[in-house]
Amino acid sequence: MLSNRQPAIAQALLQINAVGFSPDHPITFKSGLRSPVYVDNRRLPFHPNQWQTILHGFRALIEEKDLTFDALAGIAVGGVPHSAALGYILHKPSLFIRKESKGHGHHKMIEGGNVKGLRVLLIEDLVTTGGSALAGVEALRAAGAVVTDVAAIVSYGFAEADITFANARVTAHTLVPFRTILSEALVLGRFDAAQATVIEDWFAAPQGWAERHQK
Repeated sequence: MLSNRQPAIAQALLQINAVGFSPDHPITFKSGLRSPVYVDNRRLPFHPNQWQTILHGFRALIEEKDLTFDALAGIAVGGVPHSAALGYILHKPSLFIRKESKGHGHHKMIEGGNVKGLRVLLIEDLVTTGGSALAGVEALRAAGAVVTDVAAIVSYGFAEADITFANARVTAHTLVPFRTILSEALVLGRFDAAQATVIEDWFAAPQGWAERHQK
């Protein structure tokens, strides 16, 4: 079961230092949220052993949830390596979605092939509020694709993301929730109790956390 793989997936991310703590220099997400903790999944392709753990996790998720699709799509930049690698492993077409259309050429947001009439599984590296995934879903649907599922490596588990996906009639799947990563980090000594307290404070009320922290 995927849940049995979650500690190993969390450990893989910790092993390559993809998870960091930076309270004095918060990370700003695309949604505008500022966070003392981050997950940089873009490090994975540089570490093939850990990346393999992630890709095997995606395959297990797809099989366990019995997800059916004709093609995979990754959102640039973070989701693209994973959708491309999965496409190769599963012998499925893969493509990528730009964050915005090019200012030259054919001005396409979707690159790689024609998705009209295809059922597409969207691959994300990280879900915060779900905004970037929603943009990908909308771009695919505008091009004629059928999109009912999104699969991400990590999710912060925010209610805002749940609402975003529910309103878009999309089911979101996650390899590992961030809280599992936090638990593994504490066990492995990557975060201490004081750091965990800061992270939990952010989780409890992420809006305005940076302002509270600066006081």
